Amino acid sequence: MSEVRVRMAPSPTGDPHVGTAYIGLFDMAFARHHGGKCVLRIEDTDRERSSKESEEAIYRALRWVGIQWDEGPDCGGPYAPYRQSERSHIYKRHALQLVESGAAYYCFCTVERLARMRQAMQKRKSPPMYDGKCRNLSADEVQSHLDAGERPVIRLKVPKEGETAYTDLIRKRGQQVVFQNRHIDDQVLLKSDGFPTYHLANVVDDHLMKITHVVRAEEWVNSTPKHILLYKAFGWEPPAYAHMPLLRNPDKSKISKRKNPTSLDWYRQNGYLPEALLNFLALMGFSAEKGKEIFSLETMIREFSWDRVTTSAPIFDMKKLEWLNGTYIRQLSIDELIERLRPFASVGQLDQGEKTAKMVAIIQERMKTLAEFDKWTWFFFTDELDYGAELLVAKKMTPETTAEALATCVPAFKAVDDWTTEALERLGRELCERLGLKVRQLFMTLRVAVTGSAKSPPLFESMEIMGKDRCLARLETAQVKLEQVN
Repeated sequence: MSEVRVRMAPSPTGDPHVGTAYIGLFDMAFARHHGGKCVLRIEDTDRERSSKESEEAIYRALRWVGIQWDEGPDCGGPYAPYRQSERSHIYKRHALQLVESGAAYYCFCTVERLARMRQAMQKRKSPPMYDGKCRNLSADEVQSHLDAGERPVIRLKVPKEGETAYTDLIRKRGQQVVFQNRHIDDQVLLKSDGFPTYHLANVVDDHLMKITHVVRAEEWVNSTPKHILLYKAFGWEPPAYAHMPLLRNPDKSKISKRKNPTSLDWYRQNGYLPEALLNFLALMGFSAEKGKEIFSLETMIREFSWDRVTTSAPIFDMKKLEWLNGTYIRQLSIDELIERLRPFASVGQLDQGEKTAKMVAIIQERMKTLAEFDKWTWFFFTDELDYGAELLVAKKMTPETTAEALATCVPAFKAVDDWTTEALERLGRELCERLGLKVRQLFMTLRVAVTGSAKSPPLFESMEIMGKDRCLARLETAQVKLEQVN
């Protein structure tokens, strides 16, 4: 096999899409497995929607999630430029070359005529295809239109008989995917403004950049025969194609931001680890050895084979991603987790030495995302706990019995000299026996009094971290709340 060369080809028309990372991951894994090259090409021929800000966001987001490339607009390479807006002259030259060879033709049909044509086809329930009005214009007729100042598009002259086939590395493994030429439209290659369509730009760039394998989503399958025909028209050898299954919402529809977050920036801002997201995207299409669900990028690269890529539509399950992200969080050392948490904490919250380490250790098991830091730690950083007195009252208790329990607990905790988790828990259990209460009853009351919530990190670990004075003050505040109710 010659050197493997693949390309990622995002369009800078909005937030960096999770689907770009999904395809880019498989591009990169395949190329690295074979010691090949990965190219990043920016497809910005949509002049109205493309922006420099979106392009910069693509670089930032792909690097954050762990996607790497060897050539691109930001790092150069032997086939620059890698930004399609800077290659317009190349596409125009190649389109004119096809016209000269008879493989393409000028089309002067107006927008209004094309609209009427489509409406008529819809009424006949025919596929909306160009009817070929300009397909066989004579040289004199073409020149007459040009002399009149008309600005044509250039269309590919698709054979109307026979078939076009290719072998997909994923779909119908080992068998050809066949299309009848009569169902393939005379696609526009060059628009009247001189800018290329997706089809022409992709084929020309993939050939000139020596791309050997095109990895893309299965929604582009129906475009493949158009690309194969373009390669034939130029006399070029087409690359191999691998069409990845589409990411799906839980209802099996194509993933969309209306039903699932699709921006890579959203996952970074909401506390997902890049290695967890990359592992999750790998699971969307790749089966590791022995059915493992947690594996590194290095493992995927080492084991990569198209035979392990699934053809079923993967469900983008946010609950599964949360579970996976939580698993990765628990694998971090405390020091590393503290550093990962810094963007999600206020200034100074993570700079309290041993106290910080203990606090992070007790929330590590509970966190699904880094953004949950405040959810599990807010009560450590405030002296204003806003909760209702009714929350202090555990099941089968009353405000009166709860107040009585706290009246016993407060002096008992005041007498503690060894303010450690073990000593506090031992005292707590002794108080349960003395008061005739179940552990879950008294501990619930203490938890709410100390943390302001019925759900918190381990109670006595939290009390040790907060210190004796703060805990006693909160227990006394809880007594006051209950007195007001009574």
